[in-house]
Amino acid sequence: MLKLPYKRLVIKIGSNVLTQEDGLPDFQRIKHLVAQISKIKKQAKEVIVVSSGAVASGRSLINVSEKFDAVAGRQLLASVGQVKLINTYSALFEEQNYLCSQVLVTKEDFRDRLHYLNMKNCFQILLQHNVIPIVNENDVISVTELMFTDNDELAGLIASMLNADALIILSNVDGIYNGDPKNEGSEVIREIDHSTTGFSSFITATRSQFGRGGMITKCHMAHKVAQLGIAVHIANGKKEDILLKVLKDEAVHTKFIPKKNTSGKKKWIAHSENYAKGAVKINEGAKLALSSPKATSLLPVGVVDIEDDFQKGDIIKLLDEKGKTIGLGIAEYGSEKARERIGKKKEKPLVHYDYLFLNPEFN
Repeated sequence: MLKLPYKRLVIKIGSNVLTQEDGLPDFQRIKHLVAQISKIKKQAKEVIVVSSGAVASGRSLINVSEKFDAVAGRQLLASVGQVKLINTYSALFEEQNYLCSQVLVTKEDFRDRLHYLNMKNCFQILLQHNVIPIVNENDVISVTELMFTDNDELAGLIASMLNADALIILSNVDGIYNGDPKNEGSEVIREIDHSTTGFSSFITATRSQFGRGGMITKCHMAHKVAQLGIAVHIANGKKEDILLKVLKDEAVHTKFIPKKNTSGKKKWIAHSENYAKGAVKINEGAKLALSSPKATSLLPVGVVDIEDDFQKGDIIKLLDEKGKTIGLGIAEYGSEKARERIGKKKEKPLVHYDYLFLNPEFN
């Protein structure tokens, strides 16, 4: 039996886990992971898989001419490879008597509440029918600014959207180390509290060989997700039975301890910085009030400036007096009214506490 009492799991499988040293897909590793996921499913768990590997799969089928630029080459490999990747998963899960589906997303799919809820409804109907969603970024159309930082960011968004109990990130290392993993004295940090900050002081900034992201990116994403009430585990996907061992609490890996649960609306707001329509600058008094243990809304008396125009219901950034983003919220009224009320007492909150998310580094 699994020790950790998770009902709904998001499992992110990185490129380096699914890829051999030559950059081609590792079929045996994929098969082993599918067998583990199937065992987890048999214990009445809901599992969503966020899987990299489309480009690697494409690389095993076609050679890209050097006359094409990197973006076009990636689009070609992803388009061809995604078919092979999902067919591989489909065949392997079928052997285990499970049905899987393909869900391809871009950053634009998270741009507003309506699209967000439409996507959430899609996942919910799949889970209700015992289908295992296989999610990947749509690399065919996701280029430059439309791309997620990497699939870790996507996995964090999916975990938050679906109110998962835990997110397991499979990489090619055992977790977060307290120094360079190559150094003999470095050890895996077994637990990181949601209040921890300053990861860059002990994490090396190297990126994985075939993936886009690095360990600092993973840390910041995991930290944000843990702040939203979801446990995050970072473990070595190359090790045998790693998923089962993580869930039995038997594997050496890093766990981010979650904060108390957060509302679904706040989870959406937390990942909406790219879609903010405007910004408000607040004074030191408002900053201190928002960071206090007491639930506090942003009142106009604490606002010193309104940057850019926005409407009621838009996502807006909250900036301190140095211009640093300390949080996000939904505007209770537009920028025109907000400008009229700057610095005034006894006015309606510009951002209500229920629709306010403060960055982990600040809160």
